[in-house]
Amino acid sequence: MSRIGKKPIDIPAGVKVAVAGEVVKVEGPKGRTEWKAHPAIRVKIDGAKVVCERTGETRLDRALHGLVRSTINNMVSGVQKPFEKLLEINGVGYNAKVQGKDLIMMIGFSHPVKMPIPEGLTVTCPSVTKIAIAGVDKHKVGQYAANVRFVRPVEPYQLKGIKYSDEMIKKKQGKTFVSGA
Repeated sequence: MSRIGKKPIDIPAGVKVAVAGEVVKVEGPKGRTEWKAHPAIRVKIDGAKVVCERTGETRLDRALHGLVRSTINNMVSGVQKPFEKLLEINGVGYNAKVQGKDLIMMIGFSHPVKMPIPEGLTVTCPSVTKIAIAGVDKHKVGQYAANVRFVRPVEPYQLKGIKYSDEMIKKKQGKTFVSGA
């Protein structure tokens, strides 16, 4: 039995969870989200807890058991306290700003990079070299942060580019030239 999958999820005060077939809807003080669970896992509400049970014993069913439970747990915690990713921009003249529904970055290209902000996410720039992405859906927040970072990942020689605020980049030694004389 899955150790993660068999743990029930407590529903805190102020959060509503509804299950209709395979669709799980969670609503809380910070927002709402919904997700369609895999048919191999049965999700039901038992009092003030959400319980996930698998319908079979195949390898896929066992793998999905913990995944479905973790995803629903992230939904419940996301509507209470939104998930957040912080990105840092390093480089001379590199900066970012939010303009309307777009994130606009000047990151060493000949043109500004414009990325539309997905529905349900809040993107702010506390300073010109920091980007804060927040939202109730952990997957959306992480995917958008990864897409922003992918535009200009940090290169290891001069450490220019976009990185997560808690990411450690190991700086590489550059090539040295020694004359033969």
